[in-house]
Amino acid sequence: MTTLKREEILLLFDVDGTLTVPRSTVTPDFEEFMYKEVKPRATIGIVGGSDLEKMFEQLNGHKILENFDFVFPENGLVQIDKGQEVGKQNIIKHLGEETIQRFINFVLRYLSELILPFKRGTFLEFRNGMMNICPIGRQCSREERNIFAEYDKEHQVRSKMIEVLKKEFGDVDLTYSIGGQISFDVFPKGWDKTYSLRYIEANYKFKEIHFFGDKTEPGGNDYEIFIDPRTISHKVASPNDTKRILKEILGLN
Repeated sequence: MTTLKREEILLLFDVDGTLTVPRSTVTPDFEEFMYKEVKPRATIGIVGGSDLEKMFEQLNGHKILENFDFVFPENGLVQIDKGQEVGKQNIIKHLGEETIQRFINFVLRYLSELILPFKRGTFLEFRNGMMNICPIGRQCSREERNIFAEYDKEHQVRSKMIEVLKKEFGDVDLTYSIGGQISFDVFPKGWDKTYSLRYIEANYKFKEIHFFGDKTEPGGNDYEIFIDPRTISHKVASPNDTKRILKEILGLN
């Protein structure tokens, strides 16, 4: 149990699978626990692989900008401090249009030849600091999402595609990270979730930074921040896990 003051301890959370069940919305009782019991005792922040709009969807709207001290969409490549956007990275400027198009063209060719149980729409989504690639298409239903997740466990569709991309684009400083059930992220090296720590370290002096995440194995989108020496990390399997560990850390009943 910590004895640190609120301004001395930061609790940083992944969203999907940590604060919510994958691709679902946060439950009212968990939300109440976070805002009424956790926030008075610690500084709180979220760092997700998805963009801000998807964070709004999962965490019940714009109020997260008021309720969380820090909001870090896209691995922290967008930085929001106390509700105000204070910084943003841009993958197009970093890689250049020629490289971006070469990569996108290759991805679309590869996906066009991939045989899966089904395909829907939006196979590549462009964000400020990354590209998100979804072999079945992000417009699938929840049932289709679950079917693909099981199919991918057996056939390693995402892992195999990543190995092909690593070989084809070995000359480009890209990292590949599997998160969630159906997609994976692609971004420049170092633009993983540890990017959020750059902003925190440059502007704040916390005595402890705790990170909570579920995709903590190598290749998962929580891995780099999970093993970072600047964080005290906690692997969770569900929001219930997160709640249990928070109660232990903060000495809550």
